[in-house]
Amino acid sequence: MPSMWQKFKNKFIGDRAFYRLVLTIALPVMIQNGITSFVNMLDNLMVGGIGTEQMSGVAICNQLIFVFNLCVFGGLSGAGIYGAQFSGKRDLEGVQNVLRFKLWLVGILSILGVAALQLFDEPLLSLFLHQGSEQGDLVLTLQCAKAYLAVAIVGLPLWALSQSYASTLRETASTTLPMGAGIAAMLVNLIGNWILIYGRFGAPRLGVVGAAWATVLSRAVELIIILLFTHLKPQAHPFAKGLYRTMRVPRALTGTIIKKGMPLLLNEAFWSSGQTTLVQIYSTRGLAVVAGINISNTISMLFNIVFMSLGSSIGIVVGNLLGADEMDKARDTNTKLTAFSVMCCFAIGGILAATSGAFPRLYNTTDEVRCIASSLILITSAVMPFHAYTNACYFTLRSGGLTRLTMVYDCCFVWLVCIPLAFGLCRFTGLPFVAVYALVTATEGLKALFGLYFVRQGKWLRNIVKG
Repeated sequence: MPSMWQKFKNKFIGDRAFYRLVLTIALPVMIQNGITSFVNMLDNLMVGGIGTEQMSGVAICNQLIFVFNLCVFGGLSGAGIYGAQFSGKRDLEGVQNVLRFKLWLVGILSILGVAALQLFDEPLLSLFLHQGSEQGDLVLTLQCAKAYLAVAIVGLPLWALSQSYASTLRETASTTLPMGAGIAAMLVNLIGNWILIYGRFGAPRLGVVGAAWATVLSRAVELIIILLFTHLKPQAHPFAKGLYRTMRVPRALTGTIIKKGMPLLLNEAFWSSGQTTLVQIYSTRGLAVVAGINISNTISMLFNIVFMSLGSSIGIVVGNLLGADEMDKARDTNTKLTAFSVMCCFAIGGILAATSGAFPRLYNTTDEVRCIASSLILITSAVMPFHAYTNACYFTLRSGGLTRLTMVYDCCFVWLVCIPLAFGLCRFTGLPFVAVYALVTATEGLKALFGLYFVRQGKWLRNIVKG
């Protein structure tokens, strides 16, 4: 009779071949996202070196851009469910049609996103500017934010188009090209920041506007590399051959993707706007809170790449298995991948906690901001294993096409639990902001219980491209 350890090992721990497969997919994504987050951190530090107002202005803009980015991610994810399963089924035409759908989708989203940010820039940015901290010039912060946003929106369509291709490449197990393009783009961004923010090599000293132009340039480089290497090597990326012989997508597939994918797009739109609303609620406690959240989020994103990349791997690996009708293997693989993600984040969370005191001191800001940022980093590190689990549940449900349930699980939780709690605590109590943030963040444990229930039901175990 197997021992307790043997039962645990059989259920939650894979063999070397299993982890080799997982890391083959996850590691390039992890490296790309890691370099992206690291360079974004350096970007943030460079802007933070100018002053608190400049850093806060860019952070507020990035909250609005975050909503656009997540809408694109949600739209691509909905289509990507079919891309992954068509790839598992080895249906090349299906993969091409999914990519064509993605191209139409990001074009529409880009037009809407750029128009909204151009027309309503000042009203949206002003929502985050409140008195309440010891220091901070709100007028200067708004000026910096508007200047940055006016340039940054140029790069949004470029990024959206590159993500259409990158997501399809990952769904077909071609993960190194998006990784390489991402690395090149981030290097361009880093060098461009150093030259344009501070005026090196005779360039004008542009400050936050320089940071925006460096980002736009990096988006252009990433897109060019992905397009060139995808279409110049059709033998490695067979979906590229004949991709543009037509831009028509079969009506039946379009309707199916919209039906299944629209909840994911709406989920990401509502979830990201929910996260932005949380920051807006927190901002009523003062500009120092906005700056502290920005610093905490910057370092946290660098560490979050582990569970985010493993979550993407769940969507791809499990999606491929479902498309191949290997249901038992899909369940077993999902359990082991989820366990691996959670176990990794116990270690990663400890490392993040160790940086809580040192990282905020790298910024040219006030002691008040540094103190808030350090506390938020500690709180984030404590709940990281819960974030890993809920992220894995999200991708598990999504891989089987349960997009409506995914929407309920993800964005409804933010709007029905987190936002009312944050609003009530900020508006009607005198609790310090750090205590408010800790209480709201702790609700991730409740979300994990919901995720456990939904995944154990097993309704996600289905092939949605069969026939």
